[in-house]
Amino acid sequence: MKRSTLKLSSIATAVALVSVMASCQNKENTTAPATKSESATVTSAEKIVYVNSDSLLTKYQYFKDLKTKLDAKSKTAQTDLASKQQAFQREVAQYQQQQNTLPADQRASTEERLARKQQELQAYSQNAGAALQNEQATENEKLYDKVAQYLKTYAKGKGFKMVLTYSKGNSAILFADESLDVTSEVIVGLNEAYKADKK
Repeated sequence: MKRSTLKLSSIATAVALVSVMASCQNKENTTAPATKSESATVTSAEKIVYVNSDSLLTKYQYFKDLKTKLDAKSKTAQTDLASKQQAFQREVAQYQQQQNTLPADQRASTEERLARKQQELQAYSQNAGAALQNEQATENEKLYDKVAQYLKTYAKGKGFKMVLTYSKGNSAILFADESLDVTSEVIVGLNEAYKADKK
């Protein structure tokens, strides 16, 4: 991973999580989260309901905590990398000032050492970026599992046969009656379950 791609902004993190949740929509006939501002009034006669994943991600406390944690780790990694890059640049600048006064063999050895350091720095950047991406993927999977497991239990308890996900601009649902939106109820349940898990 190039240094410029190491940065994982909060928007990118949110987009990645929304994408993971939306792409998993057919797994176990459940889907990623969703949300609504009003209480759901769906009855068990309705066999298919949906949740709004955009709303879920802004109101599910686990996701908020996860985003905060990943953002902090990303910022720490960026700060660490920037510090190492600045130290290397200072070393290069110092060599450039002195190179004309150094013997040829010392210049050659210094240039070799700086070239090795540059390669090590690039490897460090790539490894740090890969580690962040791997952790993000792992956390995304945990997020999906939490939501999917809750929705499986929720749907079974309510007698629903399918729970779809809706996300603005990235959804197979072109229209659904708002009475089928169970997002608010799902968010309340997810947040209660998360609060209980933290105790």
